[in-house]
Amino acid sequence: MVTKFESFLKRQELSTSSIKSYTWTVKYFEKNYDEFNKKNLLAYKGYLVEHFKPQTVNLRLQGINKYLEFTKHDKLKLRFVKVQQKNFLENVISDADYHFLKSSLLRDGHKDWYFVVWFMTATGARVSELLQFKAEHVKLGHLDLYTKGGKVRRIYIPETLQTEALQWLQERNITSGYLFLNRFGQRITARGIALQLKYYADKYGLTKDVVYPHSFRHRYAKNFLDHFNDISLLADLMGHESIETTRIYLRRTASEQRQIVDKVILSTYW
Repeated sequence: MVTKFESFLKRQELSTSSIKSYTWTVKYFEKNYDEFNKKNLLAYKGYLVEHFKPQTVNLRLQGINKYLEFTKHDKLKLRFVKVQQKNFLENVISDADYHFLKSSLLRDGHKDWYFVVWFMTATGARVSELLQFKAEHVKLGHLDLYTKGGKVRRIYIPETLQTEALQWLQERNITSGYLFLNRFGQRITARGIALQLKYYADKYGLTKDVVYPHSFRHRYAKNFLDHFNDISLLADLMGHESIETTRIYLRRTASEQRQIVDKVILSTYW
C-alpha cells in the first residue's frame, strides 16, 4: 500500500523530500499502531506534540492526512497544531557574515562552495532547487521549475553571478550537466551541503546556527525587501503559494531589533 501511496504523491507532483517524509511517516505509524482509527491517530498526534516542535508535528500530520486522503478516509484527518509566530526572524546570516564567508571561500580556493553560497543568496533558491542548476541554466540566465498545477516558476541568475559562473565553468571545461557535485563526481545531496556549510562555519569562526542552506534564502528575501519593497513580487520569486508566508520577511531579525533598541536608547537617554 505504501508503494501505491508513493505513486499517488508523485502524481500530485510533490517534491522528492516531501514524498520521502510522508512515506516515512506512514511506515512509522503502521509499525507502531495496528490500524488507522481515530483513537490511534490521536495517540500518535499526542506523541508528536510531546516530543517534537510544532513545525515537525505538522509535517508528520500532513503526511498522515495525505495518506488518509489517498485511502478515502478524509473524515479521520487530524487538525494541525498552532505554531506560535515570533515577532522576529531567527538565525538569519548577516550581510557582513555572508560576505566574509564568501570572500574566505574564494581566498582559500574553495571555489565550488563559494558558488554554492553565492547561488543560494543571489537567487533565493531552496537547497533542493539549487541542486537542479545545470551549466545550461547558467548560459540561459535562469532555471524554470514546474510546480503544482503545471505552473512555471522562474529562478533568475543575476548578471554578475552569471558572468562569473560562466568563467568558472570555462576554467573547468564544463559545458553541460549539474553544477554542484561531490568528490565522486555525482550530484551532491542537500545533507552534504548542510554538513559542509557547518564545517566552513567552524573553520572561519562563524556562528553555526546561521550557516545553513535556508539561511541564505532568508538573506535573499531580506536584501530584496531592503532594496525593492514589493512583497508580491518577492512571493512570486520565492515560490510561495501564499503571500502570508512571505510577510515574515517584513520583520526584523533579533540582532537588528537589538541594534535599533540600543541606538534609540543611547540617543534618547545618554
